[in-house]
Amino acid sequence: MTRTLAIFGYGPGLGVGTARRFGKEGFRVAVVGRDGERANRNAERLRAEGIEAAAFTADITDARQLQTAVDDITATLGPIDVAMHGAAADPSARTPSTLEVDVAALAVPIALKLHSPILLTRALAPAMIERGDGALLFSSGSSERHLLPYLANFGIVLAAQRAYVRQLHAELEGTGVYVGLLNIGALIGNSRAERMVDEHPELVPPGVEIPRITNDELGEHYWRMYTERVHDELDVGFPA
Repeated sequence: MTRTLAIFGYGPGLGVGTARRFGKEGFRVAVVGRDGERANRNAERLRAEGIEAAAFTADITDARQLQTAVDDITATLGPIDVAMHGAAADPSARTPSTLEVDVAALAVPIALKLHSPILLTRALAPAMIERGDGALLFSSGSSERHLLPYLANFGIVLAAQRAYVRQLHAELEGTGVYVGLLNIGALIGNSRAERMVDEHPELVPPGVEIPRITNDELGEHYWRMYTERVHDELDVGFPA
């Protein structure tokens, strides 16, 4: 039976790598993004590679739009077997230091990396639990694990996301629903963040070197998490 992967917050880095890896295994792919035209182009590229794909438009920080996307995907491609939450802000939303973090500086990270994962879980988990099968995959960065003051507002929120995902993993154990968090300690190849850093190196403080990782490598890591279904999180791309 053909299964469906839905990528919420599809991008040229993590989204592409995950879509290709799961598509290689016969998964249909739902491409979900805020920009409908871009989502259609991304779906077309996947179809050109022989992957069955369809595009859906939604701001996944909006509960109503997210639920509409879930309903549309289900009606078009069938039940969502695997959901990958790949939404992330670019480095321009960072704060220069921890001391400069205020409530307003947390708004974007919280909407993307905490509220949105919670909305996604509430939209998908009940049906997955009822079927006794499914997977919810989330992504994180390096600023939660390593002290990077210039990314402090992201690090604060990623710590909350990590706690949420780990608790969710523990609570859903035994239901057939796997929950996993991929902690990415590198710039993702072809991602918006990589392009922005290359075009504006001043975004990264002097002396800070960020390793790189390809989108295909990340897709492979997600496939491993999904098939092994053992650990609640996996670290990749961090300096040794």
